[in-house]
Amino acid sequence: MSPRGYHSDKRQAAAEETRRRILETTRRIMAGKGIPQLTIDVVAAQADVSRQTVYNAFGSKSGLLEALCDYLGERGKIERIGQAFTAPDGTTAIARLVTAFYEFWATDRTVTRRLRGLATVDKDLDAVIKARTARQRLAVGGLLNRFPDLDASGREREHTVDLLCAVASFEMFDMLAGQTELAVAAAMALLSEQALVRGTGE
Repeated sequence: MSPRGYHSDKRQAAAEETRRRILETTRRIMAGKGIPQLTIDVVAAQADVSRQTVYNAFGSKSGLLEALCDYLGERGKIERIGQAFTAPDGTTAIARLVTAFYEFWATDRTVTRRLRGLATVDKDLDAVIKARTARQRLAVGGLLNRFPDLDASGREREHTVDLLCAVASFEMFDMLAGQTELAVAAAMALLSEQALVRGTGE
Protein backbone atom coordinates (compact mmCIF):
# COMPACT_ATOMS: atom_id res chain seq x y z
CA MET A 1 0.00 0.00 0.00
CA SER A 2 1.27 3.45 -0.92
CA PRO A 3 1.82 6.05 1.84
CA ARG A 4 -1.02 8.09 0.35
CA GLY A 5 -3.41 5.14 0.54
CA TYR A 6 -2.31 4.32 4.06
CA HIS A 7 -2.95 7.84 5.30
CA SER A 8 -6.26 7.95 3.46
CA ASP A 9 -7.37 4.74 5.21
CA LYS A 10 -6.32 6.16 8.57
CA ARG A 11 -8.30 9.34 7.97
CA GLN A 12 -11.33 7.32 6.93
CA ALA A 13 -11.09 5.14 10.02
CA ALA A 14 -10.73 8.21 12.23
CA ALA A 15 -13.75 9.83 10.59
CA GLU A 16 -15.84 6.70 11.14
CA GLU A 17 -14.77 6.51 14.78
CA THR A 18 -15.72 10.16 15.28
CA ARG A 19 -19.07 9.59 13.59
CA ARG A 20 -19.88 6.64 15.84
CA ARG A 21 -18.82 8.60 18.91
CA ILE A 22 -21.21 11.39 17.96
CA LEU A 23 -24.03 8.91 17.41
CA GLU A 24 -23.40 7.14 20.70
CA THR A 25 -23.28 10.51 22.46
CA THR A 26 -26.62 11.44 20.88
CA ARG A 27 -28.10 8.12 21.98
CA ARG A 28 -26.87 8.64 25.55
CA ILE A 29 -28.34 12.15 25.64
CA MET A 30 -31.71 10.75 24.57
CA ALA A 31 -31.47 7.95 27.12
CA GLY A 32 -30.48 10.20 30.03
CA LYS A 33 -32.56 11.41 32.93
CA GLY A 34 -34.82 14.40 32.59
CA ILE A 35 -35.82 16.16 29.39
CA PRO A 36 -33.11 15.60 26.76
CA GLN A 37 -31.45 18.73 25.39
CA LEU A 38 -30.80 17.60 21.86
CA THR A 39 -29.04 20.40 20.01
CA ILE A 40 -25.97 20.32 17.80
CA ASP A 41 -24.08 22.37 20.38
CA VAL A 42 -24.92 19.98 23.23
CA VAL A 43 -24.05 16.91 21.15
CA ALA A 44 -20.75 18.45 20.01
CA ALA A 45 -19.75 19.43 23.55
CA GLN A 46 -20.52 16.02 25.02
CA ALA A 47 -18.85 14.18 22.13
CA ASP A 48 -15.80 16.45 22.53
CA VAL A 49 -15.89 17.65 18.92
CA SER A 50 -16.65 20.97 17.27
CA ARG A 51 -20.16 21.73 16.05
CA GLN A 52 -18.67 21.97 12.53
CA THR A 53 -17.49 18.36 12.87
CA VAL A 54 -21.07 17.31 13.58
CA TYR A 55 -22.29 19.23 10.54
CA ASN A 56 -19.52 17.77 8.38
CA ALA A 57 -20.49 14.24 9.43
CA PHE A 58 -24.30 14.56 9.19
CA GLY A 59 -25.11 17.75 7.30
CA SER A 60 -27.84 18.92 9.67
CA LYS A 61 -29.72 18.04 12.83
CA SER A 62 -32.20 16.13 10.68
CA GLY A 63 -29.32 14.16 9.16
CA LEU A 64 -28.02 13.40 12.65
CA LEU A 65 -31.43 12.13 13.78
CA GLU A 66 -31.81 9.99 10.68
CA ALA A 67 -28.36 8.52 11.27
CA LEU A 68 -29.31 7.93 14.91
CA CYS A 69 -32.31 5.88 13.80
CA ASP A 70 -30.01 3.80 11.59
CA TYR A 71 -27.62 3.42 14.52
CA LEU A 72 -30.46 2.21 16.75
CA GLY A 73 -31.36 -0.29 14.06
CA GLU A 74 -27.79 -1.55 14.05
CA ARG A 75 -27.73 -1.83 17.85
CA GLY A 76 -31.10 -3.58 17.90
CA LYS A 77 -30.13 -5.97 15.09
CA ILE A 78 -33.13 -4.98 13.00
CA GLU A 79 -31.75 -7.20 10.24
CA ARG A 80 -33.21 -10.18 12.14
CA ILE A 81 -36.47 -9.32 10.42
CA GLY A 82 -34.99 -11.10 7.41
CA GLN A 83 -35.32 -14.40 9.27
CA ALA A 84 -39.08 -14.15 8.87
CA PHE A 85 -38.72 -14.53 5.11
CA THR A 86 -36.90 -17.85 5.47
CA ALA A 87 -39.54 -19.37 7.74
CA PRO A 88 -41.06 -22.71 6.70
CA ASP A 89 -44.62 -21.35 6.85
CA GLY A 90 -46.61 -18.19 7.30
CA THR A 91 -47.40 -18.72 10.96
CA THR A 92 -43.73 -19.07 11.85
CA ALA A 93 -42.94 -16.09 9.64
CA ILE A 94 -45.32 -13.80 11.52
CA ALA A 95 -43.99 -15.01 14.87
CA ARG A 96 -40.42 -14.29 13.75
CA LEU A 97 -41.36 -10.87 12.39
CA VAL A 98 -43.10 -9.72 15.56
CA THR A 99 -40.32 -11.16 17.73
CA ALA A 100 -37.64 -9.39 15.69
CA PHE A 101 -39.42 -6.06 16.00
CA TYR A 102 -39.94 -6.48 19.74
CA GLU A 103 -36.29 -7.38 20.33
CA PHE A 104 -35.36 -4.31 18.31
CA TRP A 105 -37.69 -2.01 20.28
CA ALA A 106 -36.39 -3.43 23.57
CA THR A 107 -32.77 -2.50 22.85
CA ASP A 108 -33.28 1.26 23.22
CA ARG A 109 -36.81 1.58 24.50
CA THR A 110 -36.40 4.93 26.27
CA VAL A 111 -34.60 6.51 23.33
CA THR A 112 -37.25 5.32 20.89
CA ARG A 113 -40.07 6.59 23.10
CA ARG A 114 -38.45 10.01 23.37
CA LEU A 115 -37.68 10.22 19.66
CA ARG A 116 -41.32 9.53 18.87
CA GLY A 117 -42.37 12.11 21.40
CA LEU A 118 -40.08 14.72 19.85
CA ALA A 119 -41.44 13.86 16.42
CA THR A 120 -44.78 15.41 17.39
CA VAL A 121 -43.14 18.85 17.48
CA ASP A 122 -40.22 18.37 15.08
CA LYS A 123 -41.32 18.02 11.45
CA ASP A 124 -37.93 16.77 10.28
CA LEU A 125 -37.86 14.00 12.87
CA ASP A 126 -41.51 13.24 12.13
CA ALA A 127 -40.55 12.64 8.49
CA VAL A 128 -37.73 10.32 9.58
CA ILE A 129 -40.04 8.29 11.82
CA LYS A 130 -42.73 8.09 9.15
CA ALA A 131 -40.21 6.84 6.60
CA ARG A 132 -39.23 3.99 8.92
CA THR A 133 -42.85 3.18 9.64
CA ALA A 134 -43.36 2.92 5.88
CA ARG A 135 -40.45 0.46 5.70
CA GLN A 136 -42.09 -1.64 8.39
CA ARG A 137 -45.27 -1.70 6.35
CA LEU A 138 -43.33 -2.79 3.27
CA ALA A 139 -41.79 -5.64 5.27
CA VAL A 140 -45.19 -6.85 6.40
CA GLY A 141 -46.60 -6.56 2.88
CA GLY A 142 -43.59 -8.45 1.52
CA LEU A 143 -44.19 -11.22 4.03
CA LEU A 144 -47.79 -11.59 2.85
CA ASN A 145 -46.48 -11.85 -0.70
CA ARG A 146 -43.94 -14.48 0.37
CA PHE A 147 -46.53 -16.66 2.11
CA PRO A 148 -49.76 -16.92 0.11
CA ASP A 149 -51.52 -18.64 3.03
CA LEU A 150 -51.37 -15.31 4.87
CA ASP A 151 -52.42 -13.22 1.92
CA ALA A 152 -55.75 -11.70 1.07
CA SER A 153 -56.73 -9.47 -1.81
CA GLY A 154 -57.92 -5.91 -2.16
CA ARG A 155 -58.97 -3.91 0.85
CA GLU A 156 -58.94 -6.98 3.10
CA ARG A 157 -55.24 -7.45 2.43
CA GLU A 158 -54.55 -3.85 3.40
CA HIS A 159 -56.56 -4.44 6.55
CA THR A 160 -54.35 -7.42 7.36
CA VAL A 161 -51.23 -5.29 6.85
CA ASP A 162 -52.71 -2.60 9.11
CA LEU A 163 -53.42 -5.11 11.87
CA LEU A 164 -50.00 -6.75 11.76
CA CYS A 165 -48.21 -3.38 11.65
CA ALA A 166 -50.18 -2.31 14.70
CA VAL A 167 -49.20 -5.47 16.60
CA ALA A 168 -45.52 -5.07 15.66
CA SER A 169 -45.43 -1.33 16.36
CA PHE A 170 -43.43 0.36 19.09
CA GLU A 171 -46.64 1.69 20.60
CA MET A 172 -48.01 -1.84 21.05
CA PHE A 173 -44.64 -3.06 22.34
CA ASP A 174 -44.56 -0.23 24.87
CA MET A 175 -48.15 -0.84 25.96
CA LEU A 176 -47.53 -4.55 26.45
CA ALA A 177 -44.37 -3.79 28.43
CA GLY A 178 -42.37 -5.71 25.84
CA GLN A 179 -44.19 -9.04 26.31
CA THR A 180 -43.36 -10.64 22.98
CA GLU A 181 -45.40 -13.78 23.64
CA LEU A 182 -48.59 -11.72 24.01
CA ALA A 183 -47.86 -9.84 20.80
CA VAL A 184 -47.26 -13.04 18.81
CA ALA A 185 -50.47 -14.52 20.22
CA ALA A 186 -52.34 -11.35 19.23
CA ALA A 187 -50.94 -11.55 15.69
CA MET A 188 -51.98 -15.19 15.40
CA ALA A 189 -55.45 -14.38 16.68
CA LEU A 190 -55.85 -11.57 14.16
CA LEU A 191 -54.73 -13.80 11.31
CA SER A 192 -57.15 -16.51 12.44
CA GLU A 193 -59.95 -13.96 12.45
CA GLN A 194 -59.00 -12.86 8.95
CA ALA A 195 -59.03 -16.49 7.79
CA LEU A 196 -62.46 -16.96 9.36
CA VAL A 197 -63.79 -13.88 7.59
CA ARG A 198 -62.45 -15.13 4.26
CA GLY A 199 -63.94 -18.57 4.92
CA THR A 200 -67.41 -17.18 5.62
CA GLY A 201 -67.22 -14.79 2.69
CA GLU A 202 -67.99 -11.72 4.79
